[in-house]
Amino acid sequence: MTTFLLIRHGAHRLGGDVIAGRTPGVYLSDLGWDQVRAMAERVARLSVSALYSSPAERTLETARHLSERLDLPVRVLESLNEIDFGDWTGKKLEELRRSDVFARWNAFRSGTRIPEGEAMIETQTRIVSEMLRLREDHPNDCIALVSHGDVIKAALAYFVAVPLDLFSRIEIGLASVSVVALLDHGPWVLCVNNTGSELPMPY
Repeated sequence: MTTFLLIRHGAHRLGGDVIAGRTPGVYLSDLGWDQVRAMAERVARLSVSALYSSPAERTLETARHLSERLDLPVRVLESLNEIDFGDWTGKKLEELRRSDVFARWNAFRSGTRIPEGEAMIETQTRIVSEMLRLREDHPNDCIALVSHGDVIKAALAYFVAVPLDLFSRIEIGLASVSVVALLDHGPWVLCVNNTGSELPMPY
């Protein structure tokens, strides 16, 4: 059994009303650092064997702080990167809400591509494929993956069999931890969006 800790980065300096996407140089805010320190306190109580991160700065900062607590190196995986938001990168949500494509993307995630960007089903395929590959490398380990809200939602939606069009019903807060175990007979989702209590672990 491989247990995955799916960890979202802390709040960043652009704030929640701008799509940061893959914009370079987006670092954690003071609030984000507070969130990351609290998350690391909880995760450091667990026996974690490996730590992987998206290449985005806000996730690397989150992962590097965690690496100090776990005494593990950070391994960067492109497959954990943020959705490629294409033409929407850097835009304010207020502006995008006037767009028909943005409304369609939110209502029909499984069938709408971001202009010059990624389709949600591609995001889900890359994160799930990576987790299945990592399971082969870590067949009996607990490993931590530091990534982004919608990427984590896409993975959880797959493992709980929720259609992508309904995945916005899943909340993934900043610096939250979700726990998924992959067993021979299937996935076991133990925790979604933990932001402040003991983390439930299998067995």
